[in-house]
Amino acid sequence: MTPPEPEDNDILRAENIVKRFGALTALDGVTLHLRKGEVLGLIGDNGAGKSTLIKIITGYHRPDSGTLSIEGQDVQLKSVSQARGLGIETVFQDLALVNELSVFHNMFLNSEVTFKPLPFLNNREMKKRTRKYLEDMGVKIQSIDVEVAQLSGGQRQAIAVARSVYSDAKILLLDEPLAAMGAKEGAMILDLVQRLKEKREVSIILIAHNYAQVLEVCDRVNLLQHGKIAYDEKASSTSIEELTELVVAEYRKARETA
Repeated sequence: MTPPEPEDNDILRAENIVKRFGALTALDGVTLHLRKGEVLGLIGDNGAGKSTLIKIITGYHRPDSGTLSIEGQDVQLKSVSQARGLGIETVFQDLALVNELSVFHNMFLNSEVTFKPLPFLNNREMKKRTRKYLEDMGVKIQSIDVEVAQLSGGQRQAIAVARSVYSDAKILLLDEPLAAMGAKEGAMILDLVQRLKEKREVSIILIAHNYAQVLEVCDRVNLLQHGKIAYDEKASSTSIEELTELVVAEYRKARETA
């Protein structure tokens, strides 16, 4: 497919990204763009290159060729910390939460509020901010003092998302946030993404396998196949049936050439 033309409101643009691991070509000229305030659904079979692309955008991997730009400025990401400094945050499936710590301590993990210049934790201030953050995002937790190990999977996911958003994220990458969740917990996360979408304060790339969930909250859908973006369409202009047929057609083609 023809790569989309750059737009003035693109907050992120990856162009002709190539990444190889020895003889394996994981990404073969990916061009992807994310608009400000947009929720982009990224779908594709296992091994299509989704995780590799996300790790390049977050600074974990460096591309062999191609360019990345953030808010119109070309960048060469050399580390995850550099990407975070530019406002790129990721919530992976493992969430990076500490089970033994409270909700509010997890919200400020590695960015604790202290009584400067003394190194003592300002728990009162962290609790106050945590309550406000969660209230603003519509996240309901029985108590911010409980250990996160006591929360449901959906609540844990919400805490991880909230922490990323309130660390001044401009771009939020959600890697399979709905995996292994029941309908009720999945709905909770979809509602959270919808609220973030309505605020238009953060741009989101949502990786998911459930096409119904993708179409429910995303503005646009990209299908990654064989290390390339094979499909780029508005969510309102496609359907579960069309997306399914694209993937099934790929399976048919693979079987015919096997």
